Amino acid sequence: MADVNRGNRPLSPHLSIYRTQITMITSITHRITGVGMTLGAVLIVWWFLAASTGPEYFAVADAVLTSWFGALVLIGSLWALSYHFCNGIRHLFWDVEQGLEMETARKTGYAVFAGSIVLTILTLIVI
Repeated sequence: MADVNRGNRPLSPHLSIYRTQITMITSITHRITGVGMTLGAVLIVWWFLAASTGPEYFAVADAVLTSWFGALVLIGSLWALSYHFCNGIRHLFWDVEQGLEMETARKTGYAVFAGSIVLTILTLIVI
């Protein structure tokens, strides 16, 4: 039998009833950085393929990667890798049921962001 009240029911759960939390942001960012690292990997593979193809094609690829835009994309990819690494370690602790308390999860969420920025800066300094 068809439900005649189907259109009168409220939508639930809906994003408007949730308060944004750091765990929500870290989860979304983890997924985005996982996909985003692909762009940096594709650019690096393109650069290597261009180097093996010939000097003219390599000059084009090298010009793109050493431009301000290429540097910005590579630095962004480096941050994404650092973030994904730090948050992956956090998830390993969660897998063994450590740090699941709300306060600890909140603190480690902020620590992941801070740690990823520090790792990115340290890597850029060393390079």
